[in-house]
Amino acid sequence: MNPSPLIGVLALQGDVREHVRALEASGAGAAIVRSAADLSSVDALVIPGGESTTMSKLAILDGILEPLREARRAGMPMYGSCAGMIMLSDRVTDARPDQETIGGIDVTVRRNAFGRQVDSFEAIIEIPLLGRPDFPAVFIRAPWVESAGPSVEVLARVDRGFDEGTIVAVRQGPLLATAFHPELTGDTRIHEMFVEMVREA
Repeated sequence: MNPSPLIGVLALQGDVREHVRALEASGAGAAIVRSAADLSSVDALVIPGGESTTMSKLAILDGILEPLREARRAGMPMYGSCAGMIMLSDRVTDARPDQETIGGIDVTVRRNAFGRQVDSFEAIIEIPLLGRPDFPAVFIRAPWVESAGPSVEVLARVDRGFDEGTIVAVRQGPLLATAFHPELTGDTRIHEMFVEMVREA
């Protein structure tokens, strides 16, 4: 077990600095990842929010998409928030035909499922693994999970969208994803959980 893992934050687009701060506050080292060489020097990776189609295109242009997939297949722990959730999903509805993902989580997600920027919202959600108090979740042009395979652990739902609640946080093996942005809240418990996953990997 590595008590202070070095976790990269993919810096193609999105709220990179906020994730760096949250990781450091959670007891991990943090590094910016822009290339395959950067990726090879970290123990795990955070894929931040942003715009998933742009992120996909930049990953292809920069030649890092396949190294990301290889690292994921090799067992590197990864956490994706918002667009990062889309990037870690096996299937995406409402995506451009040329959009590619890193994959790894057996879910189908819908892009911008909760609406556009003006439909952004905050909700207090229950995440049993984190205990009390409930978590202050920030949703910005967020996706949701429409279906999850049997190996996927559903961590949280929000009372919007589907009658039984809409899935907004999942985990499968060393992969974690949230539809919301914990890095914008000041509550580091999601990052602490991911750091612990990395330590145990």
